[in-house]
Amino acid sequence: MEVQYYNSYSPALIPVVFVGLFVLFFLIWIVVIYNRLVNLRNVISESWSDVDTELRRRHDLIPNLVETVKGYAAHERQIFETVAEARSKAITSMATPERLSEDESGLVRSVRQLLAVAESYPDLKADQNFLQLQEELVNTEDRIQAARRFYNGNIREYNTVAQSFPSSIIAGAFGFGTRQFFEIEDLVARAVSSVVFQQSS
Repeated sequence: MEVQYYNSYSPALIPVVFVGLFVLFFLIWIVVIYNRLVNLRNVISESWSDVDTELRRRHDLIPNLVETVKGYAAHERQIFETVAEARSKAITSMATPERLSEDESGLVRSVRQLLAVAESYPDLKADQNFLQLQEELVNTEDRIQAARRFYNGNIREYNTVAQSFPSSIIAGAFGFGTRQFFEIEDLVARAVSSVVFQQSS
């Protein structure tokens, strides 16, 4: 008995296979880009928590610094009120990084004024508690700037993916908008470093 084999191959299937492969690769590409954006967003959140931790550490140091200065310059009430108001505003700032940058920079400027007042009191400048607080403030400022640079580096990478074509199509479709950089003045660190250097010389 002769067995006959039928060829099920049909040229009409070729376009279907190509379309299927194209759709499969397109879906894979969407998943890859989406997962990358999610990963970068999570890294940004994690790195922001580092910035927040260091900012809170500075917020906790400032009242001690103010109290120490008060012990030698109690009549400088205006600057104490300015620092307290700026600190309160920075702590309660829950807006965008841009708004938080403004509030934190305002706090930086007020603390810088406080340190400038301390320059007029030689006994205060020699106070060991004051010197220790300055050193802690310098270290905190360095850590804030390091955390800020790391955060901004992650923002830069995320924004590059979100804005570059064709990944921008996926970012737009799934609501991955660009994020703001966090900029903050480092004048306090420079001012304190100067005072500490003068004390050690």
